[in-house]
Amino acid sequence: MKKDKVLKVALFSRHTRMGASSRLRSMQYLPFLEDKKITVDVFPLYDSDYLHQLYAGKGRSTAKVLQCYLARLYKLFTLKRYDVIWIEKELFPYLPAWAEALIAKLGKPYVVDYDDAVFHNYDLSNHKMVRLLLSNKISKVMHNAATVIAGNAYLAERAASSASKKVVIIPTVLDNRRYQAIETDNEVPIIGWIGSPTTEKYVLELKEMFLELQKKVNFKIHLVGSTQQMQDKLDGLEVEILSWSESTEASYIEQFDIGIMPLIDGPWERGKCGYKLLQYMACAKPVVASPVGVNVDIITSCECGYLANSLEQWDRALYKLLHSKERRQLLGDAGKKSVRDFYSLQVQAPLLADVFKLVSHR
Repeated sequence: MKKDKVLKVALFSRHTRMGASSRLRSMQYLPFLEDKKITVDVFPLYDSDYLHQLYAGKGRSTAKVLQCYLARLYKLFTLKRYDVIWIEKELFPYLPAWAEALIAKLGKPYVVDYDDAVFHNYDLSNHKMVRLLLSNKISKVMHNAATVIAGNAYLAERAASSASKKVVIIPTVLDNRRYQAIETDNEVPIIGWIGSPTTEKYVLELKEMFLELQKKVNFKIHLVGSTQQMQDKLDGLEVEILSWSESTEASYIEQFDIGIMPLIDGPWERGKCGYKLLQYMACAKPVVASPVGVNVDIITSCECGYLANSLEQWDRALYKLLHSKERRQLLGDAGKKSVRDFYSLQVQAPLLADVFKLVSHR
């Protein structure tokens, strides 16, 4: 019997596993793809040191970025060895889409993946020359792709408007095996948040609400992945800062009683894929979130928490959950079930494998 030929894919990710998008949208799928005879070679644009410096507030080194771009350009000369090219967002941020156009012209199919509204970096840029030269860049990348994978409907609509050949929605998911539904026994309930220094600003928007809420009920706030400065910025509240790592994030969330995802209603935020909510849900925690983008779809369809569009609504939702362990458990169980049945790696991975097989005509 003839053996199935292995499908070779080159993944041009934005970051190493340290970058959330790269880890969740591509790298966590690699073992499953390997089982389906799809081998993936990973070529990150930026290394982990780059992210460490960025999150530490040291900014971007022009020399480092140039070095990374040149290294990626060199890797592009190896593409003839691969059946499919897998691109996270774009090959060269803030440069025209020449590389993607050339790959398509040479007949090498590429799949491009989006879990953020990266096109707004260009069409809504504060810099006139960026808007002038790059407003349509991502539309061109989408148009030339064999398939566009979008994390939500907002991103899929942009791909459709770019006359993309094929658009597939694959939500950002998690490996359900990594998260446990542990019943907490916290004397003082914990309101928890997980994120990065770039998104901690949304939590600050809730400060006055938290200060009023604590006059009525006791609670603690745990922030996973934020800067230590958040403790001073949230003065007057009992706040604990926990350093993020891939190995500890699940255990921290398991200790929450409630998970929150505040956002502003902006074009960039509408492109987000609600991963924080899914992490809370995987640990059977009820959620409260701003009604922005995919948050609405997740909470409405899963019945796992509350949407809050004002500080008063945030106050009411959190007060209701803090006062009722039974309600927290009911909503948490609903969220856990939704992750198991739909928002999990185990459910969505076959769809991704099919994308590569169809693109390569296997």
